[in-house]
Amino acid sequence: MFKIYSVIFCFFLLLSVQGCSFKNYFVANDLFGKAGDSGSRNSASKHSAPTQNEDSVQVVAKPDSISVLVNKQYKLPNGYKPKDLVDPNIPFIFNSSSSKREMRSEAASAIEKLFAGAKDQGVSLLGVSAYRSYASQASLFNYYVHQDGYKAAKAYSALPGTSEHETGLAIDVTGGDGKCAAEDCFAGTTEAKWLQKHAADYGFIIRYPKGKESITGYQYEPWHLRYIGKAIAKKIMKKGITLEEYYSTIPVNK
Repeated sequence: MFKIYSVIFCFFLLLSVQGCSFKNYFVANDLFGKAGDSGSRNSASKHSAPTQNEDSVQVVAKPDSISVLVNKQYKLPNGYKPKDLVDPNIPFIFNSSSSKREMRSEAASAIEKLFAGAKDQGVSLLGVSAYRSYASQASLFNYYVHQDGYKAAKAYSALPGTSEHETGLAIDVTGGDGKCAAEDCFAGTTEAKWLQKHAADYGFIIRYPKGKESITGYQYEPWHLRYIGKAIAKKIMKKGITLEEYYSTIPVNK
């Protein structure tokens, strides 16, 4: 009976925190956001995942900046939560009310325009997961550690405090049929190809491109969109580079 309850608990945990993968130097000042840009930790159980060496991770100076870089080397301040989270008027793979629908106001407006633009060209999209709190990210990461081990989990999931979803500027999407949600099979689809070609027109980038794993620290995720603003997005997508390369930071490589 205990095992049955455990399975049920894990199932609902995934529903509540699903996200970016379901498995299958010195930096310039604008790294943390130029001045002109628009723009509670949960207690650990005895099975909680290890954390990175705090000395090797810097806290970003301007977490509210639209151009903020958050990755395995640069984390958000403790207790950070965006102040302007709203629900974008786009369809999701789920119908229930959830914080996973939320994005920062500017990003929400941009994703609405992106979905509308795709629809005008016969491409149907659905949202999968947008904002995620520190506590939700911690639960998700710990689940993956229990499932695959710490090293494997770090290849496709972020430690709490270092996830772009916590900025309110990122969203995972999938095709209108709801299949391949945050899964490898999304790559090569009509929707993925459209995003690769047009995301920058709306201020978004494919945050974790193919072949850049040693730089971003994560596997290829064609479904993970990051709002960065049109000017920077177009430069990044045109050059085929990452946000790390745009800012000339040291590759994550881990």
